[in-house]
Amino acid sequence: MALANTIRQLRFRQGEMTQKKLAEYVGVSRQTINAIEGGKYSPSLEVAFRIADILCTSIEDVFLYEPDFESVEEYADGVVVNVIVQVDDPGIGN
Repeated sequence: MALANTIRQLRFRQGEMTQKKLAEYVGVSRQTINAIEGGKYSPSLEVAFRIADILCTSIEDVFLYEPDFESVEEYADGVVVNVIVQVDDPGIGN
């Protein structure tokens, strides 16, 4: 799992808030909160910030990114960046 979270613990610190109530405040379904909380779905950045705001904490206290170190090793030797330049732009190359 690349994105861990503490939603369940934080919900209970907020007066044992239910998934349904959190979902209502965030503007998503209870099933979405359940999937996020269970690590089966990664929320959009906007939803992640809403969750953090409602739970009265920072996004860093709600979500923790745990990178897959095997795939990081594959790219440890360098980074490839593709840059696309539109040639018909009069400001480029003059």
